[in-house]
Amino acid sequence: MARSLIGGLVAQGRAVDSLHVAEPYAEMREALARDFGVPVHADNRDAARDAGTWVFAVKPQVLKNVCEDLAELAQQTRPVIVSIAAGITSDQIERWLGGGIAVVRCMPNTPALLGAGATGLFANAHVSPTQREQAQSLLASTGITVWIDDEASMDAVTALSGSGPAYVFLLAEAMEAAGIAQGLPAESARALALQTVFGAARMLVESGEPAAVLRQRVTSPGGTTQAALDTFAAGGFRELVDAAIANATQRGRELSAAND
Repeated sequence: MARSLIGGLVAQGRAVDSLHVAEPYAEMREALARDFGVPVHADNRDAARDAGTWVFAVKPQVLKNVCEDLAELAQQTRPVIVSIAAGITSDQIERWLGGGIAVVRCMPNTPALLGAGATGLFANAHVSPTQREQAQSLLASTGITVWIDDEASMDAVTALSGSGPAYVFLLAEAMEAAGIAQGLPAESARALALQTVFGAARMLVESGEPAAVLRQRVTSPGGTTQAALDTFAAGGFRELVDAAIANATQRGRELSAAND
């Protein structure tokens, strides 16, 4: 996710020397510097020292240690924190940093690398209107942003859009395999599956029509599409999607409790 965010910012014209990146592994530091031209640091404090906005793009399991290591500097400089760690609440981050810190919790997704991301954001009570705009500007450069008023809903954002690209990739993977099973050459099956997903996504975004309306328009009674959709329904497709997103939402809550 960090690479996606950095790549999206650079692609949108953000000055590379304004993006100081901390990465503990030398090989990955070198790759970030080579691929994006950003200044890189082995120590978090070196990257954060002169920055007014700190982006925590780390695994939930290590965020507490990262915050506690930066707490003294945070109390001195009072940055706005932008966290993309799944399941970790703004209260936890603020407490680990010593209290009284502006925290924007957000969940982007990997299409941010292409400027096509979707990000949900929540701001705690310490975030000023100016800091809110700064955080939104940061994430808006990589796609759309949606503010969430109730932080409890951020786990659902993670489950829906944060993890969502993997669901689409799985569908494309399954469609490609099914095409091959029906006798299509592998190269043809892949090209047709990927372009179908891409074209359908564009129609959803650009037509302005609800997904249900577009689905109905391409479904002739008794036709091939109806036969496929009936099979999905018989297999409990909607119920399976609902259960998958519910389980991902619950996992986000568990991450918060496990890492407090």
